[in-house]
Amino acid sequence: MSPESQQPEQTVARSHMRHPLSFVRRSNRLTPRRQRAWDAALGQELLDIPHGERDTAVADDFRIDWKAEFGRDAELIVEIGTGSGEAVAHAAAQAPEKNFLAVEVYRPGVAQLVSRLRREGLRNVRVANVDATEVLDKLIPEDSVSEVWVFFPDPWHKKKHTKRRLVQDSFVEKIARVLPDGGLWRLATDWSGYAVQMRDTISASPAFTNVHAGQRAGEESPLTAVRLEDLDARSMGKTPEPLPLEEAIDDVGGWAPRFEGRVQTDFETKALKVGRRIFDLTFVRTPRS
Repeated sequence: MSPESQQPEQTVARSHMRHPLSFVRRSNRLTPRRQRAWDAALGQELLDIPHGERDTAVADDFRIDWKAEFGRDAELIVEIGTGSGEAVAHAAAQAPEKNFLAVEVYRPGVAQLVSRLRREGLRNVRVANVDATEVLDKLIPEDSVSEVWVFFPDPWHKKKHTKRRLVQDSFVEKIARVLPDGGLWRLATDWSGYAVQMRDTISASPAFTNVHAGQRAGEESPLTAVRLEDLDARSMGKTPEPLPLEEAIDDVGGWAPRFEGRVQTDFETKALKVGRRIFDLTFVRTPRS
């Protein structure tokens, strides 16, 4: 698996697809050790969610009372595509007064996360092993989440696959529903093409405003740096095709400084090692009219 693919992938029969999936699950088997961790956490750190027509869907009549689930009424942060949970576990340890929901379809990653939560005594995290769109549509009430995090989703960098990317117009609408006015959506990616799509797609929605609009543009933009040296191609061992300066300049900007609550994971370290740049974005939910 290339280092850009933090999100594992899943194959699903077309007859059961209600909407395009942004992932294809590869190996989903658990080792005996991880199976024990899964079984021990099920119904506790790991949410026991009845499946719908496929194993990553949520049964239509299933709902969760989040106050009862956590045993308190606290700020809720949702991370979508949490992988093995390095970021959310670190954040939960740093902010025990907040509740966290980690959403991930990859069972081995989920087992690794719940094992860590138990080992470190982190009681303020719940993990959902289902499709993120199902969670957003069925399990999270309107205006109930203070922040949504989408860090390093699968970039689907081949042109024929970009339609599978998570951040599309329909997904933006789902995030807008669960965030209250002033709620934050934080994103990060190490692929420039996806970074531009994220920035432009979310900026085009009246529901969101880029907190850092116009910032880090021109020669200060990480996008300009990537284009000048074609760092994405170079990182994949391909022959780079740098753009001339006048075409490489990113006049739009809008890139956020690194979110201090986002710990550098093993995945990000690998991306940096092969020469890719990290793009952070922060959007705020604009007031409803």
